[in-house]
Amino acid sequence: MFDETLLISELTFKAIRSSGAGGQHVNKVASKVVLNFNLKQSEVFSEAQKNLLLNNLSNRLTTDGILILQSDESRSQHKNKELVVKRFLDLIKQGLKVPKKRKPTKIPKAVKLKRLSKKKQQADKKANRKPPEV
Repeated sequence: MFDETLLISELTFKAIRSSGAGGQHVNKVASKVVLNFNLKQSEVFSEAQKNLLLNNLSNRLTTDGILILQSDESRSQHKNKELVVKRFLDLIKQGLKVPKKRKPTKIPKAVKLKRLSKKKQQADKKANRKPPEV
């Protein structure tokens, strides 16, 4: 898989003031944590893993290949840092999953016969509505 401690060492964190209500406390304490991860410059992943992550996380990456996550759920900066790292690791694990190849299933013979018999019944019903030919 990958080395989590090495991956966490590549992360950069920034603490900023959280938005929203909270009075004086929110105006003077930087409790919101922003995590930045440069996927293209990462040394933890192989090229194949990087390509897989670029494809799976394309809607979450910037044009430079940087993943930005933030957390301001808690009033504690340390708790927010733990939360954002946990979310980041979950996201990376999800991004590295290779989707299973779909096997097209065959339509059972009984289902085909049932469809054809219903079709025949419908045709007979319509034919019986017509006036007899002279």
